[in-house]
Order: sequence, then C-alpha cells, then structure tokens
Amino acid sequence: MLSLTAPEIRHVALLGAHCDDLAIGAGGSLLTLCEGRPELTVHALVLSGGGTVREDEERAALADFCAPARVELTVLSFPDGRMPAHWLEVKQAVAGLRERVTPDLVFAPHRGDRHQDHRLVAELVPQVFRDQLVLGYEILKWDGDLGQPAVFQPLTGEIARRKADLLAKHYPSQHGKDWYDEDAFLGLARLRGVQQHTRYAEGFHVEKLALTLGRG
Repeated sequence: MLSLTAPEIRHVALLGAHCDDLAIGAGGSLLTLCEGRPELTVHALVLSGGGTVREDEERAALADFCAPARVELTVLSFPDGRMPAHWLEVKQAVAGLRERVTPDLVFAPHRGDRHQDHRLVAELVPQVFRDQLVLGYEILKWDGDLGQPAVFQPLTGEIARRKADLLAKHYPSQHGKDWYDEDAFLGLARLRGVQQHTRYAEGFHVEKLALTLGRG
C-alpha cells in the first residue's frame, strides 16, 4: 500500500460535536502523532458539554491522548442532537477557531456520518479550513453508518489498547451505552488494520488532497 509522509506538523486542529468524539474517532492517531513531540500544539473545539461533567472528562482525556503536546481546548454548550437549529452560531464557533490558528492538519467528522450534529460539523469544516488537509474520522455507534475510508493511520498494538483503556478511564458517563466497550473499539481498529495490512489502524475520509509529484 502506498504511504505518504506528512511534512512537519506543529499545529493540529481538532473539531468535535460532543465530548469523546475526538478520542473515539482519532484517539490512536493522536497518541501516535503527539508521542515525543512537546513542540506540537493541539487546538481543540468541542461544541457541546460545556460546564458539565463531560467537559471535565474531555479535558482529562485530551491531556492524556495528546501528551506531551500542548493542548488548547474550548468546550461550548450547544444542545446535543439539535445543533443544526443553531447553524449560524456553530459556524461562527468553527470560524473562530480558524481565526485563532492556521493548522497543519485538521481532524473533524466526515459528511457520511448519520448523526446530525456530526454531519453539520463535517459540512462546515471545509468551508472554513479551505487550505488545510482535513481527515474525517469515523465514530462507532449503533446508526450503522460506517463507510469505506480511503486513508489509514497504522496503530501499534500498544497504542490500540491504550486508546481503548483511556476511553474507558476518562468517559465514565458513557459506560451505559451498549456499544461503548473495549471489544468494539479494538474490533473496528482490527478491521481497519486488515484493510491496510497492519494489526490495527484508524480510518479517515478525505475530500480533497493536493499532490506535488514534481521533483521540485
């Protein structure tokens, strides 16, 4: 399988509709990317959960998932499940992040996600982050909307298991969901690993990617 190496990454933007979206969709990639990179800054925007126990969970989780990188996290309080009714305000929040940072890489939901909040964020991000590589992460859930990602980040067995451990540790408010367990997270990672010839992986959707094939 063809592999491409990203240029130097110093600033990463993370966008999620809910606390835990980022860790579920890209936690293994964040562990891989941030490991041993204290010079990296992660700029995260989560649109719901502000002022609740979920914000506390998210702050503790991203501190672990992104260590030793510096994390700047904003958690807002848009209503879960009803974000499309606040389209303008959500877009202003996403645009506000773009005004604060010019990231080298963006993680966000992808347009094929059936959850209305995820899909709204996925539709807004390319309008705001026009010149950045956006990796659309997938969120395992009961909706049955898993598609076929085209981009994969391999995960070592250690990182795949650490992702599952951190999800269990930091998001106790989600433990009542019947799909939220280690078997599910490792199962999807194993499937994506099969698709790209490694043990584990995370998959991403990409809408646009510019190549430079000349010799320079």
